[in-house]
Amino acid sequence: MKPLHLLALMLFLAGTVWALTRSEEAVREIQAAYYSAVSPFLKSGSAMETRARALLDEVEHSKALAAETDTLRAEVGRLRIIESRFRELERENAQLRHALDFPKTTNFEVVAARVVRRHPTTWWQTLEIDAGSDRGIGTQLSVLSNEGLVGKVHRIDSGGDRASVLLITDEQCLVSARVEGTPEVGIVSGRRGHFEGTPRLRLRFLSKDAAIRPGLRVFTTGRGGIFQPNILIGTIESVEKGPLDSEAVVRPSVNFEDLGTVFVVLANDS
Repeated sequence: MKPLHLLALMLFLAGTVWALTRSEEAVREIQAAYYSAVSPFLKSGSAMETRARALLDEVEHSKALAAETDTLRAEVGRLRIIESRFRELERENAQLRHALDFPKTTNFEVVAARVVRRHPTTWWQTLEIDAGSDRGIGTQLSVLSNEGLVGKVHRIDSGGDRASVLLITDEQCLVSARVEGTPEVGIVSGRRGHFEGTPRLRLRFLSKDAAIRPGLRVFTTGRGGIFQPNILIGTIESVEKGPLDSEAVVRPSVNFEDLGTVFVVLANDS
């Protein structure tokens, strides 16, 4: 045993013997003095224990709140997915209702078809539908939506069950058009350039002093034998007058970004 430990043990034993040889009254005084000396430490220890327990309880409560928060976040994410799917179903139902109502409100004999393919590089030029020669569809037939003119059929798939549609937003699709309420007649075609949303169309070969203004609607004339007359093409956004003729920018009436169902015109019964 180390000398320091031996000295401490001897002092403790001496103190114990001394305390035991005192009178009862002296022992009580020693006990009172001892308790008086250690009482602050006991109270301090009790307070620290209380605070420690409170801290542990708070930590446990925080863990429970964190777990509950994670559960709620997962539930919110699930509900958002459900809401998104619900809105998608609402949109699809609206498109189906329009598809069912359109043949009843037109004088044309039409075949309804779903858009089944669009390539990102030709998004504004062509699309593919799930109907072809198997349903009486041939090339050079006009294609409509419930909003207006979409384009024309320009190729039938070799299997006969699909067809490719050239959109009016393509520069190669030319449509004879008139401006409502005016004698102005011109040619509508796709217009190059980058725009917000759907590209705009060009209405060319108007008269030099064409009395047209933004907001007027543009319709097909029926000339050329492909597009039936009086089909809505779009609305004039701006007019630019040149030295020989005028040209207008037309906003298409069809939402080409979100085409689900189209109608191929087989015959005109009007």
